[in-house]
Amino acid sequence: MRLHLFKLGTTPIGAPVPGYLVQTEDGTNVLVDTGFSRAAAGPGAFISVGPDEGVEARLAALELRPQDIHLVVCTHLDPDHAGNHDLFTDAEFVVQRSHYELATSSELGRLEMARGSWDLPHLKYRRVEGDTELLPGVLLVESSGHVQGHQSVLVRLPRTGAVLLAADAIPSTEFLDPEQRAMTPFDVDEAAVRASTRRLVELAEAEGALLVHGHDAQQWQTLRTAPTAYYD
Repeated sequence: MRLHLFKLGTTPIGAPVPGYLVQTEDGTNVLVDTGFSRAAAGPGAFISVGPDEGVEARLAALELRPQDIHLVVCTHLDPDHAGNHDLFTDAEFVVQRSHYELATSSELGRLEMARGSWDLPHLKYRRVEGDTELLPGVLLVESSGHVQGHQSVLVRLPRTGAVLLAADAIPSTEFLDPEQRAMTPFDVDEAAVRASTRRLVELAEAEGALLVHGHDAQQWQTLRTAPTAYYD
């Protein structure tokens, strides 16, 4: 099993927009998030996406096409995480049921920004509830707070060690302290943010896992990023 870390763009403060690819021993390709919309990533866009940073380009560098992706894990449907779902018409998307219901209700306006990519009748969604073993060695961890039904991903790699992809539940190192951390402008439930932060930090410690933050420019420089990989 291999875990690739993709930089799919850059935020206004210079932090990475990440995506991840898990390749299992049986040949299953699991993509985690699809990045900022390629259609919206032009001049003046909130997120900048370089010519080699789009999700198609990152996959092509590994000799993969969108059609080769079997599962797409949606940490959540914010526009920098769900902007290219429409490329993966052959995949099954996996999302927390509570998050999908929130997104389709139109109650949280920011989730509407990429709706033209993720809310399409031909896309197949599997709605899960709470912590879910997606595949052997791949655990979805419910981590609400940033938004209802946010999920993180624990990948257990015995040789190089477990990796916990916190996504926006813990965006950078400065948000690791569940009691003292600040809220970001996009966090919707402070109590849930603190509970999820505490749980993810404790899970990383229990698993001996590398905890990868969602948007951390300094940490990103220390990580093994594609085309290299963390592997079993």
